Amino acid sequence: MSLIAVGTVAFDSIKTPAGTAERVVGGAASYICLAASHFVKNQELISVIGEDFPQTFLDELRLRGVNQSGLKIIEGGKSFFWEGSYHDDLIGRDTLVKELNVLEGWEPKVPEEAVNTDFVMLGNLDPAVQASVLDQLENTPKIVVLDTMNFWMDIALDSLKKVIKRVNVLMINDDEARQLSGQDSLSIAAKIIHEMGPETVVIKKGEHGAIMFEGGKKFFAPAYPLDQVVDPTGAGDTFAGGFIGFLTNKNSSSWENKKQAIVAGAVLASFTCEAFGTERLFSLNETEWKSRAAELQEMSLANPLFS
Repeated sequence: MSLIAVGTVAFDSIKTPAGTAERVVGGAASYICLAASHFVKNQELISVIGEDFPQTFLDELRLRGVNQSGLKIIEGGKSFFWEGSYHDDLIGRDTLVKELNVLEGWEPKVPEEAVNTDFVMLGNLDPAVQASVLDQLENTPKIVVLDTMNFWMDIALDSLKKVIKRVNVLMINDDEARQLSGQDSLSIAAKIIHEMGPETVVIKKGEHGAIMFEGGKKFFAPAYPLDQVVDPTGAGDTFAGGFIGFLTNKNSSSWENKKQAIVAGAVLASFTCEAFGTERLFSLNETEWKSRAAELQEMSLANPLFS
């Protein structure tokens, strides 16, 4: 099965309590594609970069089955750049520099060979760009997952609500769920968001895991506890990539498979936090993440209380 992954491919400069990294490869689509590649051998990347972007990274994606017909390279252009500094709690962060560069005015183009794709991951981007990708599809996908953030709620709420109405799964963090719904209770927030369109709402809670809501059902998956977090940048995108990658592999959007997909995403996201940028995802192998998945399952499932 094939997967469309839409999002940024970018450079990040990051400062955390663990250290500093300058101009490492990041961007939502980079993390999504790397995570999904553990399950899917046929992806279509839709993004835009400048001529400054390293060919070695693109070559690695290609080796992992990430097609790049939908990746636009702007001659003489500079790739999107973000610089940020994390607080000591590794939750709060300050954006120091944001340079849109080639993202400004970019209009995505879905390649002809991908217009009938059944699985779509809309990474965090301008809602108008996300909607443009959906407009170009010739079929109704089995599942469309949308990731967004409070920035778009602040400046493009009407546009965001229009695209939310068109997706199956919305992924946001707990603060964003409260902002979008106007409710403090995450359960009530999920019900309100359901009414906006998505049948499934996944609320990410960082180191405290994630909660999924669908049709009155709820599922919680813990995060894998790490001894040290080096860099949380991209963990949410990795989570999303693992989630959609697992479902694409199963060719399913069932509740039971979504539950497993949440765990897959949580496991892969834990590796992202162990190094700066996409470095850890590059070296990650199947044995490592499957071993950690087994650990997470063992530590989160107890014997029955009553028998």
